Amino acid sequence: MSKQFLSPPRAVSAADAAAKGMRPIVIGMIINMILALGKGAGGYMGNSYALIADALDSLTDVVSSAMIYVGLKIAAHPPDSDHPYGHGKAEPIAATLAALGLMGAAFTIAWQSLDRLNGFHSAPAPFTLLVLAIVVLVKQLLSRYVLRVGEAVQSTALKADAWHHRSDALVSAFAFVGISIAIIGGKGYESADAWAALLASVVIAFNGYLLLRTAVGELMDTAPDKSFEVQLRNLAQAVPGVMGLDVLLIRKMGLDFYVDLHVIVDGDLPVREGHRIAHLVKDVIRAAHPAVADVLVHVEPARVGTPL
Repeated sequence: MSKQFLSPPRAVSAADAAAKGMRPIVIGMIINMILALGKGAGGYMGNSYALIADALDSLTDVVSSAMIYVGLKIAAHPPDSDHPYGHGKAEPIAATLAALGLMGAAFTIAWQSLDRLNGFHSAPAPFTLLVLAIVVLVKQLLSRYVLRVGEAVQSTALKADAWHHRSDALVSAFAFVGISIAIIGGKGYESADAWAALLASVVIAFNGYLLLRTAVGELMDTAPDKSFEVQLRNLAQAVPGVMGLDVLLIRKMGLDFYVDLHVIVDGDLPVREGHRIAHLVKDVIRAAHPAVADVLVHVEPARVGTPL
């Protein structure tokens, strides 16, 4: 997995991040349900399968948002005896399920579009274009809002939800073009509506793949952006008593980050002093980055004659 998909952490705790991420999810679920009903009715009355496919995509968004909501709530639970590292993995698991749902919706739309291409066609009603124009605007605005919050709290699941909204906008945009061609072209162009839905399914499937790759990367403990490691190294090396660093490992657990760090100190220091330095390193890192849930510091004595 490429490291570029995991960004440096935010400046708030996991609990605060989860709380902040709940609101856009609920707002998105409500809007998606309203749009799904509107698009479904408009597609049925206006004879547009692209619009019906769009409605199915919105219903998929509602289900995926519900999974993400549950995943964030679980991820925010504190550690317990059965989960000493917390419940953070629930967040990328929710993102994985959402990505699979997106890919499943793409397959369904593609299958039904191909089936419709083999059947009888009649041009969609012109009013369906107005429905789609409204949908594109609303979904694009919603996607930007959710993505902005997802970036702020560094939630892969929330960013997956934002891409669900964006995919819905893409489906609507494709449908708008397809219906326009069917209406303007007239006889012989009626299938443009189904072709639009088919092309949209390809875009949705690709976005689902990208989201799945990111979520699986977190489940596989892919390291975050290199710049974050540089920041932690600079913080640790600035602590009085730290002569150098050896190992520095970082992994993301849902909304939290965990750090394993080896610091080099004077080998003649008492154990108590080495312990104090280690705790100071941990405190400095966590104070600078609240998203870091824990720092495990291993103290190593400096080797005589070895430059640091």
